[in-house]
Amino acid sequence: MDGARAHSGPGQRHLRGTDSQLAGDIANDCHHGRLPGRRRAAGSGECAGRPLRADGDVVTLCGGYRLDPDRTHPLLRDVPAVLHLPAQVGRHDDLRTTLDGLGRELGTSRPGGAALVPLLLDMLLLHVLRAWFEDRPRDPGGGGWAAALADPPISSALHAIHQDPAHAWTVQSLADQAGLSRAAFGRRFTAATRQPPLAYLTWWRLTAAAGILRETDVPLEQIAAQVGYSSQFALANAFKRQYGVPPGRFRRTART
Repeated sequence: MDGARAHSGPGQRHLRGTDSQLAGDIANDCHHGRLPGRRRAAGSGECAGRPLRADGDVVTLCGGYRLDPDRTHPLLRDVPAVLHLPAQVGRHDDLRTTLDGLGRELGTSRPGGAALVPLLLDMLLLHVLRAWFEDRPRDPGGGGWAAALADPPISSALHAIHQDPAHAWTVQSLADQAGLSRAAFGRRFTAATRQPPLAYLTWWRLTAAAGILRETDVPLEQIAAQVGYSSQFALANAFKRQYGVPPGRFRRTART
């Protein structure tokens, strides 16, 4: 195989998310970021309707993830429409191992294959994004999620938000985490993430709440406390503003 390639097309974003709120394991787990979406995979032993062949020089593995473009993880907004990772000896060994494993599972019919293929697709997504992130030129003064993670002060503030969204964060307390003055931190954070610090904090809290609603039966009052809202009513109002529906309806819809 000549490398790994991810691409997007009308209505699709290939290799970009899962039903199970795939953790964004890029650059220190993207500090526990998540990549919401819907996985699409070829059936075992097939790719785009054709059986996999082991006797050729090139094997194409096809998989995809559908995402809601309105709720895409910030990192994925920076991913180009076509992402090519050339095969290089000694580079991205984990990606190579995952590709080889996926090829073997799709090319054979063995017990447990139906369970392994989705897991390997998730691993492939993470390794592709990790490899892309690691190969990007570092420009701490630039914009975008990758630049934010490459900037230690901003990365430290992001990590603090992701680790403890329930904390009563202020711009000053986040600036203290970053080791910058309040004004310098605000400018640098906004330039890197394209959102002011407190706007990002709100986005993250509601994203975390959506994940809990989607995956658990935890009561709304408890979710509010976990993500930093004073009451379930405050969370419900903020949630509806961002997602367009109340939390209860979001939970029911996400499970149908």
